[in-house]
Amino acid sequence: MQQPFSPGATASVELIVTEVDTAQAIGSGDVPVLGTPRILALAEAATVAAIARQLPDGTTTVGVRIELDHRAATPVGRTVVARARLTKVDGRWLVFAISVTEGDSTVAEGRVERRLVDRQRFIGQAGRSS
Repeated sequence: MQQPFSPGATASVELIVTEVDTAQAIGSGDVPVLGTPRILALAEAATVAAIARQLPDGTTTVGVRIELDHRAATPVGRTVVARARLTKVDGRWLVFAISVTEGDSTVAEGRVERRLVDRQRFIGQAGRSS
């Protein structure tokens, strides 16, 4: 299969923080600010969006490794933007640099690794024990 991806692909995803996005609501803490798991989900959504148009038919990508530094608290009502940039392609392995910002402030940053897989095979194997 010819490599459909090349470094440099980017995308961003925006979120207005609501009560359901807070650490209290998610169960990852007891404070009413944007929860780390929600930041992670937003960052992954940006990685998916960055390569969505280049995916070969019958394939998808799955997250396999995440490094995330959550640097600042974000209260309800504020808007955050997750940005992903594809930095490395190694066969079926894709590496993204991610950042989440609120205005000029960095809320979180890190990297996400995803793997290109056959969608049907992956779904079929998902229920099997190893």
